[in-house]
Amino acid sequence: MMNSPEAESSTHSESNDKAAPSTSNVSGQEGNGPKSEKSPLKRKSAGPKNAKTQKHKKARVSRSAQLGYTVHQGEDMLLVISNASSQYDGSVWKTQKRRIKKKTVVKGKVKSTQVKKLKTVRAKPKPAHNPVTKTEEDTAAFVPQKPVDHRWGQSLPEEVLVNIFNMVVIQDGAVPFLCRVGRVCRLWNAAASSPVLWRKVCVSHCWIASGKKQLPKTEKKIKETFDWLAQNRFSQLRDFSLCHWSKNANYAVEVVSQSCPHLRSLKLSYCTGLTAGAFQILGQHSSSLQSINLQYSEFQVEGLLEYLENHGRQIKQILFTHALKNDRLLAALSRGCCPDLELLEVNTKLDSKNCELSICIHALQMACPKLKTFRMLNVRPLHKTVRSGADSTSGFPLLEELCIATTSYSYMTDKDLLDILFSSTRLRVLDLRGCSRITPPGLATLPCPELECLFWGQYFSSHIGLPSPKKGLHMVTQKWSQTLQQLDIANQLFSEEDLEIAMRNLAEATEVDKLRSLNLSGTRITPPALRSVVGQMTALNYLNLSSCRYLPRGVKRIYRGQEDIRQLLDKLE
Repeated sequence: MMNSPEAESSTHSESNDKAAPSTSNVSGQEGNGPKSEKSPLKRKSAGPKNAKTQKHKKARVSRSAQLGYTVHQGEDMLLVISNASSQYDGSVWKTQKRRIKKKTVVKGKVKSTQVKKLKTVRAKPKPAHNPVTKTEEDTAAFVPQKPVDHRWGQSLPEEVLVNIFNMVVIQDGAVPFLCRVGRVCRLWNAAASSPVLWRKVCVSHCWIASGKKQLPKTEKKIKETFDWLAQNRFSQLRDFSLCHWSKNANYAVEVVSQSCPHLRSLKLSYCTGLTAGAFQILGQHSSSLQSINLQYSEFQVEGLLEYLENHGRQIKQILFTHALKNDRLLAALSRGCCPDLELLEVNTKLDSKNCELSICIHALQMACPKLKTFRMLNVRPLHKTVRSGADSTSGFPLLEELCIATTSYSYMTDKDLLDILFSSTRLRVLDLRGCSRITPPGLATLPCPELECLFWGQYFSSHIGLPSPKKGLHMVTQKWSQTLQQLDIANQLFSEEDLEIAMRNLAEATEVDKLRSLNLSGTRITPPALRSVVGQMTALNYLNLSSCRYLPRGVKRIYRGQEDIRQLLDKLE
């Protein structure tokens, strides 16, 4: 056995002298005759072949190189040239043959390049094996984490999922959130179908946009879906709202009233087509109903009147929109069909031209003595007297909120306001925005010692001319300086001296942390008067100073938060 460098030197010397292959010269030195004669016969037969056969022989040499070595047969020995150190099978052996034939003179360089290549080739397998070990370590490290990441939703207890879903339902509503999460997996479906989550449901536009016609197939699908919800989800439904339903609103009310025995509140907003039959079914099956909200909806007034006459004793809240036909509801309430009524709200659209509402306050006080919240939004109440002449002696003793706000103008006077509130000692909220005929002395005479919110801003200028400056604001702040939490006197034309005295009354109150919101927009407040109240009111977190003429330019804006108000105090100093 010979080393590969010595075999290479012998093959190089013999290839320079003759064109014959090197293996024939090595085997012809000594040995038997038959062996020497067979080899040249094979060589001669290989000589006259065309180029295709020669390429085929080269392919055989490359295939032998895939084994890792090359064998040359001699007379008394075998010449083995190893190629096991190469990482690329066959390619190194071919390049060595080409370089030997081209550069036969400089043998040392060829050997040196081969040695260098052997070194570089031997160094290559080391980094090739390192990534394999790293990937094995990485895969072994991440294997236990995969099932944990994919199964976290399935491993949660159902009670935890119900609590999580309940947080979303409180903020965004049950529909369509619960319908979507119920399609994730079986566990989520079981949690989403919990009756506790379906106690308050609001259904708005259904399948099609508002104002477009419904095809018969779509209408059938809506009814089938609503039936399924009522049978499988609405078993503990308490509050139900239906918004923007131009069709099938009557069918929805009938299904809900028949399938939900615990229904307490029904709200229809911008719905049409509610008939007397729906109110009749509502009275037969919904014995727990306490609140009816029909604002901005079209319905048969006769059906609702019949329902109130038969089942009005269980109703505690009624909300409707002012219209010519709907005013009959207020007359029915004044006759006493709802003696336990606690909330009454009558509103109208902002662009409505007919805003006058005839109302008999004394009759309403006798019919609804338990009223706690009375709102007449954007309407102008016209007071009527009782024909019998009997005045109400009880008033509204439990009234806590009175709202007579309007965006245009109001006929409300000090006498009318006193007729409503002469016995309302529990009043907390008084909203008189737009009531320009109310005066500070009239407010000071009200029997409401614990008023917390007073909204008295003026937000219109198209119907009434610019009034003269008012006086007496200090009487209002002196009366309620200990209890006021929100005060709005926007665009009220009180004098500078009156505003300064009023702000001083608020600042000198013993309980200085009461006032939290102050709206002085459009008033004649001055920096000294503002400095006195801002410096003392530590709980103040909203301050509106926009359009105040007597303040510097950099100060006239809205301030939110205590830090922002403290920076204002630095500017005023």
